[in-house]
Amino acid sequence: MPSITVGEVKPGTKIIKDVVTPLGGILFTKGKIILPRDIEILQAFLIQQIEIEGAQGESTAPETAKATKQTASAKSGAVINESQLVKSNSPLHDEYEKMVALVKKSYAAAAAAPLPILELRSQLEALISHLKDYHVLKFAPRVHLEQDYNYHNAVLSALTSYKIAQWCGYPQKDWMQCAFAGLLHDIGNVKVDAALLQKPTPLTAPEIEEVRRHTTYGYQLLRNVTAINEGVRLAALQHHEKIDGSGYPLRMEGSQIHFYAKIVAVADIFHAMTLVKAYRKAQSPYLVLEQLLTESFGKLDPVIVQTFIQKTTNLYNGTRIRLSDGRHGQIIFTDRSNPTRPMVQVEGAIVNLMLDRELYIQEIIA
Repeated sequence: MPSITVGEVKPGTKIIKDVVTPLGGILFTKGKIILPRDIEILQAFLIQQIEIEGAQGESTAPETAKATKQTASAKSGAVINESQLVKSNSPLHDEYEKMVALVKKSYAAAAAAPLPILELRSQLEALISHLKDYHVLKFAPRVHLEQDYNYHNAVLSALTSYKIAQWCGYPQKDWMQCAFAGLLHDIGNVKVDAALLQKPTPLTAPEIEEVRRHTTYGYQLLRNVTAINEGVRLAALQHHEKIDGSGYPLRMEGSQIHFYAKIVAVADIFHAMTLVKAYRKAQSPYLVLEQLLTESFGKLDPVIVQTFIQKTTNLYNGTRIRLSDGRHGQIIFTDRSNPTRPMVQVEGAIVNLMLDRELYIQEIIA
């Protein structure tokens, strides 16, 4: 099993042992055929030697040609799997818009009439049937009016809560109920003065208390609703509780908080910060993921947060991105120990976001 220095590596070389970074992350897996740009990545990670198949250059001509062709295609964007990018005219978007419209209508009537829960469930099932096309970091509504923020947050939280329940290995019977929990977690806002929810300046102490009552209002509105379980009602009540007891309305701790509420808390925070509001621009999803990670130390469930971050950042190499300085590029490697700080190729150069902390990914370009 010849071991050669990185300076001797040629495109088309086949790796026969995982290449590990100095921090212990797997950079390239056994069996990978080295492309020309991979050599730059090896050098950027200060890899000294790798183990390759056979003697240097042996039986690599066809693979070299293939690697060169792949690299040329990568530069032209041809190897990016467009089927993985959600198209704006997809059925997912169609069902999403129907769901938003139904939630808007349902919220408008919720204070005076029973929720049309069966209609909501039917549309939610139609939306979830396209869940394979939904990627948390990539999906963006075709139309998003600032005044409709609450409805978009509800539908996105439903989709994301469903996925989190799957990712965390909860029983299948809980998946749809988690989606309902995400959809209805802020239903109590229908009893809060709309002017407070849209207020662009800081709220006064009494106004903060009134806005916080949306949790108890929500539980009351859902108390007699059939076709949802108690976990959905508790998610409306508890989604602002914190593991360390610093949340509201009841200052509950750890295991006292229903797991639906813990899931919805993560989904709600993510979408609340990455959606445009009347008084605030949308934030970078990658910075929000980093904030969630910080919150997982005492505030949010750490297992749910870690799972959410690992799954959402599991993007294929070649995913197109826009950096915070406006430059466009593509992800070329993600170290799973630092998933929000991948290496990106920008204008022919490799940028290591783990080292360049001033830069971050502003958005995924779908």
